[in-house]
Amino acid sequence: MTARAASWLPLSPGERSVAIEVLTHGPLSRSDIARRLDLSAGSLTRLTKPLIESGLLVEVAEGSTLSEARQGRPSQPLDIVAESRTFVGFKITEDMVYGVVTTLRSDIVARHDLPLAGHDPQHVVDVMRAVTQEFARDFPGLAGIGIGLGGRASDRSVVDESAFLGWRDVPLARLLEESAGLPVVVENDVNALVEAESWFGAGRGLDRFAVLTIGAGLGYGLVSGGKRVVTAEDGRGVGRFWIVNPHGPLTPEGERGSAISLLTIPSIRYQVRAATGRDVSYDEVLALAAEGEPMAARVIDEAARALGTLVAQIANFAMPEKILLAGEGVGLVDVAGPVVEQAVLANRHPQADPVNLETKVSDFHDWARGGAVLAIQVLVLGSGPATA
Repeated sequence: MTARAASWLPLSPGERSVAIEVLTHGPLSRSDIARRLDLSAGSLTRLTKPLIESGLLVEVAEGSTLSEARQGRPSQPLDIVAESRTFVGFKITEDMVYGVVTTLRSDIVARHDLPLAGHDPQHVVDVMRAVTQEFARDFPGLAGIGIGLGGRASDRSVVDESAFLGWRDVPLARLLEESAGLPVVVENDVNALVEAESWFGAGRGLDRFAVLTIGAGLGYGLVSGGKRVVTAEDGRGVGRFWIVNPHGPLTPEGERGSAISLLTIPSIRYQVRAATGRDVSYDEVLALAAEGEPMAARVIDEAARALGTLVAQIANFAMPEKILLAGEGVGLVDVAGPVVEQAVLANRHPQADPVNLETKVSDFHDWARGGAVLAIQVLVLGSGPATA
C-alpha cells in the first residue's frame, strides 16, 4: 500500500461515518452531513479536517474543476476524490480469472482477464498476480485487491470451502499479498455483489434490499437497516434446499424441485439434454423456447414459474423495498417474463404492493467489481460486513 493510502488509516468511527456518508451519497453540504449523522457543527469540522488533509475528501462547487475544488470555501459541499485511489477486483470462475480496476466510487476504468489452466491455489495466485501487474502499468497507485469467488470465506482472508475449485482452508489473501505486494480481501462473490449494489448500485439509499442471482449457481443476499445481513449459510449454496415445486425435476445438483434444480444454467441445460439427447448452450435453450420448441419451452416455463414463486416469497417474508435479479441467467426473464409475473401475482396477497423487481444482466466484470468494493470498504474505510 502506498504511503498516502496508509495515511487514511486508521479512521476513527466518526471519521469513517463521515467518509462513508459522502462516498455513498455525496457530494453533500456540511449541514446535510451533520443532519444525517446527528453531529454538531463543531464535531463535523473536527472529523472532516483530517479527511480533507489526507486527500480523501475535497470541497467542491457544481461545475468546478478538481483543481478549483481543492481551493474551495468551507460553505462548499464535500465530495470524495474518486480518482485518487484505484482498486483491483477479481472474480474467479472455474476456468477464468476476471479482473477490473475501479475508482473509489466503484466505476470500472480497466478490465483484463486470463484463463486458468488448473485450480492449484498457487497457479490461481500466479494468474491474479499477472493481471495485477498488467493493471499496475497504467495504475501505479493501486491501493488494494478484493476477490469474490463461489464458496465460503472467513476473516475476509481464508477460503474455507469452494466446491468448484476443490479448495478447503486455502489462505488466499496471504498468498496473494505475498505475491503481489498489496493488501487483499476475500469474500463470497454473492456477498461482494450485494455490498456493491447496496453502496453504489440498485440498492443505494435503501433500508431493505434483496439480491437474487441466477447463473451457474443461485445466490441470495439481504440488506436490512442499510447493512447486509450476515448468516451462517453464506456461501453454502442454500438454494438446493429451497423447494419451489416438490414435483419438479430431479437433477444432479439440488433436491428435487429445488431452486437449484429448476433455475440454474447447468440444471436447465441438463433437463433439455436428458429429454432430447442434445447438448445445447443456455442461450440456445432460450432461443429454442422463444421459437416455441416444445421441450425447451416447457423447461423455460417451469423455470420462470419457479423464479416468480421465489421472488414472491422473498417479497412476502423479507418485505424489501426492491429486489434485484442479477447474474448471467437473467435472460430467462426476457423470454418468459409474463410467466414470471403471473407466478409472482399468484403467490402474493391480492392487495399487496407490487413487487419492485429490477433485472440486471451481470457479466463477470460486475462480479469482479464487487470484490473491489469489498477492498474499498475494508482497506480504505476500515468498514464492511463481519463474517458469520
